[in-house]
Amino acid sequence: MYPLACVDGYKIPAREEVYVLDIIPLLPGPATISSDQKLLLFNPTTLKSGPLLNLSTRHGNITCAKAFDVGGATVCTAGEDGGVSMWDLRRDPRHAEVARLSGNQVPVLSLACSSAGFSVVAGTELQGHQASILIWDVRAMPTPKLRYQDVHSDDITELNFHPTSHDILLSGSTDGLVNICDTRIADEDEVVIQTFNHDASIHHAAFLNDTEVFAVSHDEKLALYDMAEGAEKGAATTDFGDMRKVLGCQYIANIFVKSNGAGAVIGAGTHDQQAFEMVHLTKGQGWDLDRDNSVGLPGAHSSEIVRSFCFYDEAQVVFSAGEDGHVKAWKPNS
Repeated sequence: MYPLACVDGYKIPAREEVYVLDIIPLLPGPATISSDQKLLLFNPTTLKSGPLLNLSTRHGNITCAKAFDVGGATVCTAGEDGGVSMWDLRRDPRHAEVARLSGNQVPVLSLACSSAGFSVVAGTELQGHQASILIWDVRAMPTPKLRYQDVHSDDITELNFHPTSHDILLSGSTDGLVNICDTRIADEDEVVIQTFNHDASIHHAAFLNDTEVFAVSHDEKLALYDMAEGAEKGAATTDFGDMRKVLGCQYIANIFVKSNGAGAVIGAGTHDQQAFEMVHLTKGQGWDLDRDNSVGLPGAHSSEIVRSFCFYDEAQVVFSAGEDGHVKAWKPNS
């Protein structure tokens, strides 16, 4: 394992315990959402000087955020009230909320954004025997242009667009299914073009490339699937099983696909040992874990869970966020 050094950090000042829930990597720097209902933007070179932008959201309880435009610093947030807010982080804080997508009152648990497809998608919790996927066209706000209510039978915990086809949407749910939907199809009986049964509540899922998908469950089971022609329909092509046993960790924070197409990075934490490890998922003849070249964050976020991490390859910096209220920057020892 190659250890990084913590070179910078910021703790959210609060009387009560605050969790940093997620980091959204943007071109200007990392943005975070936290349990004090804040959306913050940081200068990537000086975390300790505090956020460049400090925005109070109005979701009641914020649950998720996604970048709509990474380069342009536009972010979507959602939560308990069912609404979706769009924020332009280049603006004055008083005018940063540039849109409010309405037409839903059910708590939102997941978001996906496609600036190329002018789409924002929200996945709701199960309420009244229905969990919905709502799709807004940002050119024709504020109400959804599409609403799918039968794609999943439980909370929709994950949404992600295809890397090159902005009409193809992946959804994951606590019902154990990962569905691939063609959002050009309005008919609910036809919209799902592929289903993978992970047989466990989905925590995270996304496309690894044009045809392959990963899914990791809330009980830390990881498997890969393939929607290509000729692949066995619905069956896992690689089943890694319980990652707690495979990696000797206690939880998987998330898995991020490398933008250069060189596989993905698994973030695995062990809060008992105050440790966090980033393990490469690489593809040769098949998919494998590269433990020899893993990267560690010694001390991590003490004994608290690391909720999120991201990496800026060109700057050789990793950012992490945790339930200790800290955002940290990590670099190689010089």
